[in-house]
Amino acid sequence: MFVRDGMSTIVLTIGPAHTLRAAARLMSARQIGAAVVIDPETSGLGILTERDILMSIGAGQNPDTEYAGDHLTSNVVFATPAWTLADAAAAMTRGGFRHLIVLEGDDVLGIISVRDIVRCQIHEAQRAEELVG
Repeated sequence: MFVRDGMSTIVLTIGPAHTLRAAARLMSARQIGAAVVIDPETSGLGILTERDILMSIGAGQNPDTEYAGDHLTSNVVFATPAWTLADAAAAMTRGGFRHLIVLEGDDVLGIISVRDIVRCQIHEAQRAEELVG
């Protein structure tokens, strides 16, 4: 299976000026663990994850006065839709993160998470059992 088969194509995008609370509310409402941060001034892409928000709050920072742009990961590893799920899992393991932004050229096509990879693996295992059984 490939990244294109498992990625979510509905991506939450926010700006660097979103507060952490606003980002957390949007992520919570969509039941997702990451948002793509697009900075229109630099055309840069970053990712803000639930872990980034948790670390800020754990450090005693106020989520109403802290901004996504100050807590995002800007040194992002990007996947392509043609990567295998094993490629994506290996990149996540090497980097110690749970989400990859999926790009084709300069376009954000989706996001893939560890949860997506596990879901795909379970689906594949179930299909294999049905074929055998």
